[in-house]
Amino acid sequence: MMLIDTHVHVWNLSRAEYPWLQGDTSILNRSWQIEELDPADAGVTAGVLVQAAGNLEDTALMLETARNTPWIKGVVAWLPLTDTRRTADLLQGAFLSEPCFKGVRHQIHDEPDAQWLLQPTVLESLQLLADHDIPYDLVGILPAHIETALKVAEQVPALRMVFDHLNQPPIATRERFGKWGELMKEASAHPNFYAKISGLGTASGSFAGRTAADIQPYVDFAIEHFGVARCFCGGDWPVSMLANGYAQTWSMIRQALSGLSTPEQEQVLGSNAVRFYNLNQPAWK
Repeated sequence: MMLIDTHVHVWNLSRAEYPWLQGDTSILNRSWQIEELDPADAGVTAGVLVQAAGNLEDTALMLETARNTPWIKGVVAWLPLTDTRRTADLLQGAFLSEPCFKGVRHQIHDEPDAQWLLQPTVLESLQLLADHDIPYDLVGILPAHIETALKVAEQVPALRMVFDHLNQPPIATRERFGKWGELMKEASAHPNFYAKISGLGTASGSFAGRTAADIQPYVDFAIEHFGVARCFCGGDWPVSMLANGYAQTWSMIRQALSGLSTPEQEQVLGSNAVRFYNLNQPAWK
């Protein structure tokens, strides 16, 4: 079965600035290179790199890594969305001709304003993405981020968006499903919203001993409301290492999906990701 990890990070502290790592005392506060990760350990057949910093240096590192790593099939990059003209110039001058360029993300969860995406220039840039059928990764952690995403969908209806890490469901409190659930259910009614089953081992606070049983209700919720055709998965390495090893992370995800039929698992673990990120156009081989 094809298994695509749609959420892999690399970072190099000598190549780019990572403000979110300042003062971090965990294992994450060092450079992490793709050579440290063996996808075969988890049965992963292909991967997508996702931005880790709001600068072009991080994007350059990811593109370089993708070009030199056969199992990496795409990059979710960063663009200066607040500057629409520069975004347009970068798309035309570099990224649209880059085979590994497959999507865009901004770390909205680090912005003080949960409505950051609703700035006029950002919306104009998101419209540019939609015009080129470039999907956008939403990395929210608050209900307000879902509310913002719903407003984006109203103003840029053609933009395909995915909720990274299911927008941090209330796993730690075991709430079923509260404001998060209400808003995610509302979002699921929009056909261009997708759900990425990722980062659940470290979501919502304490994650010591996180098991498939802990994440099962939230995975089931995503499958029920977004449907099998609009869910796919990511390992969130190396952030996931705070909770589990790479193989353990994927074992937990696959166990949580074990109630699906084989064809349904093939969609959620593989073919949906190919379709969402256009991995077969032309970088998938």
